[in-house]
Amino acid sequence: MSTSFVIACVGKPSAGKSSFLNAVTDATAKVGNFPFTTIEPNQGIAYYPVDCPCKKYNKADRCKPRHGWCKDGKRFDVAGLVPGASEGKGLGNQFLDDLRHADVLIHVVDASGTTDSNGKETKGYDPIDDIQWLRSEVHSWIYNNLHKKWAGTATAVETLHAQLAGYGTSKDIVQRTMDKLKIKEGLGQWDDEQLEKFVSGFLDERFPTIVALNKIDMPDADKGIASILRRYGNSGARGQPVKDGVRGDNIVLTSALGECFLRKMAQQKYIRYETGDDDFITKEDDADDEYKLKPTDEKAKRRLENIRDLVLFRYGSSGVQDVIIRAVEVLGIVPVFPADGSSAAFQDCVLVRPGMTVREFAGKLHNQLTQNYLGAETVGNIQLGEDDVIVAGKNNIIKYDTSGLPTD
Repeated sequence: MSTSFVIACVGKPSAGKSSFLNAVTDATAKVGNFPFTTIEPNQGIAYYPVDCPCKKYNKADRCKPRHGWCKDGKRFDVAGLVPGASEGKGLGNQFLDDLRHADVLIHVVDASGTTDSNGKETKGYDPIDDIQWLRSEVHSWIYNNLHKKWAGTATAVETLHAQLAGYGTSKDIVQRTMDKLKIKEGLGQWDDEQLEKFVSGFLDERFPTIVALNKIDMPDADKGIASILRRYGNSGARGQPVKDGVRGDNIVLTSALGECFLRKMAQQKYIRYETGDDDFITKEDDADDEYKLKPTDEKAKRRLENIRDLVLFRYGSSGVQDVIIRAVEVLGIVPVFPADGSSAAFQDCVLVRPGMTVREFAGKLHNQLTQNYLGAETVGNIQLGEDDVIVAGKNNIIKYDTSGLPTD
């Protein structure tokens, strides 16, 4: 069992979305019948690394995940489906409809400045324009829909939730937006400026965005990186306002194409490398021939050295896995390990939203568990209250009393 979340990958043509999708998804675990193209929405499974309890409790030899895999106490579990992105200058209606199902957005931006707003080859393009473009498109989509059917009533949260329900929102999101913006006056008093302000706040809550600043190994990427960090580096930090819906700590430098090449070379046994590593091992590096690697030709060797120098040594990794980690972190997702008493340990890892209680989680495992709830415990036979909120590292290993379940 693994609860997935929807991560939408968006960006202009030629920003590197297809490379990014290939870099973050498992080539053996595609879902649906969606080929990797740059025209139609794509889907794949992305894996999110979490600390597995098997290492802490010395049960690595019994750790048998049903989904993903575990290595040296690091569990790689399904983070969610990654739909593909829109094309063209504006976001199409079909894409916007798909966007409603997303929990978080990954905006792939070409940092090199070598493609213009339409994805055509150019020089000196400022990637800030792409960040502002996405924000403007989504803002206009929601604002225009709200404005067309706007009617003031006394109950702001109820009315706004009803009008925003089509965007996959909840009353909690609407209420959080109102609270953060300190909006108290009735909807009937709102003017266009107030509505614009609300929509901006709503976007921050409903569609948190991670910027994958891609192509960082290209010759002119330093200029684009500097331009974006000048504007957004301190955005949202230490009380600073959030600019264009982008927080500085949600910008991740990436080389998707570099990651794809490293994974390909590793799969073909030319190098020893795993996603997230800060370096790789070649046959020349493996003096004792521990990994039985194949020799690389001069062309591949030059490309590997470029990736090592311009990406791994400079930035610490390709950044691709960091994007997925950050996307899951902004949602506050909690990994939960249900125990069933079998000889295999930690077979399931379920990713749940923050605030879920022990009894609510029981319902996710089996509807009969809530109807015949008899209690639960965590490590050390510590009893858990049914209203206890599940917290990672505290009570997220849970064994339920199943004696009340029907046996047939």
